[in-house]
Amino acid sequence: MNVQACVEQSCSMFEDAGLYYGHGTDNPWDEAVYLVFTVLGLPFGDDDSSQQAVAQRQVTTAEWQRIETLARRRCDERLPMAYVLGEAWFAGLPFYVDERVLVPRSPIAELILQQYQPLLSAPPSRVLDLCTGSGCIGIATALVFPEARVDLADISADALAVAQQNIIRHGLQDRVRIVCSDLFADVSGAYDLIVSNPPYVSAEEVAELPPEYQREPALGLLSDEDGLAIPLQILRQASKHLTPAGVLVLELGFTWSLLDQRYPQWPVTWLEFDSGGEGVLAIARDALIRAER
Repeated sequence: MNVQACVEQSCSMFEDAGLYYGHGTDNPWDEAVYLVFTVLGLPFGDDDSSQQAVAQRQVTTAEWQRIETLARRRCDERLPMAYVLGEAWFAGLPFYVDERVLVPRSPIAELILQQYQPLLSAPPSRVLDLCTGSGCIGIATALVFPEARVDLADISADALAVAQQNIIRHGLQDRVRIVCSDLFADVSGAYDLIVSNPPYVSAEEVAELPPEYQREPALGLLSDEDGLAIPLQILRQASKHLTPAGVLVLELGFTWSLLDQRYPQWPVTWLEFDSGGEGVLAIARDALIRAER
């Protein structure tokens, strides 16, 4: 049996199971490639000739049994593949994940790889990743700004335990730390950049989500006021925690249109992404202060 056959069989299993995608892939074939290549330790994205060689690579019986076991778990338990494998990729980096945190999939990854340009006038010295979950946003930001000190804040001790694992995985213990905080309650000092992918989904929407999304922690999804309660709290408090030239980047997903309709006084800039995604705003400290008046 070779890699090509493993991918084909896994793909068939996923098609037959009627799975839902959206945690890093959007179809059964890519999901199967993700599984097989991760289990076998194969590189993603090589050139055509390398891919052809990889496709013909022989798979041992033990390797296939491992792949099949994980594929069945994906089908039977409707777990996102990232939980099955204990790994997700974000901004080109691997992160440990499990059911204590959301699976990373924010379009903010594209912004990080662009070093937040053109939003920042200079590299940030201090960064806050608020509602950090796995820590992926803050850690990826720390890696593109090697002089920055980054705080990863979350109300969930379970999530922070995962974030700490990822800090260690990427060797950033000297300048990235975790902070247990209910939004800004236990955050101190001012930051040049605050980035947040907070809960922004209403209870009604969560109840209608596919099983794969139901496996994620509700604490990372649920927000009152049709999803706006937590994002609004961040918008109203962020200016007190930003330096004079500081910037807030906040993700609201599909809830962005509600904010736009109900609170037009917020002079935010809605960002566009080449690789897809929507509902991410940027706003400078001065604009936040003006909106609060």
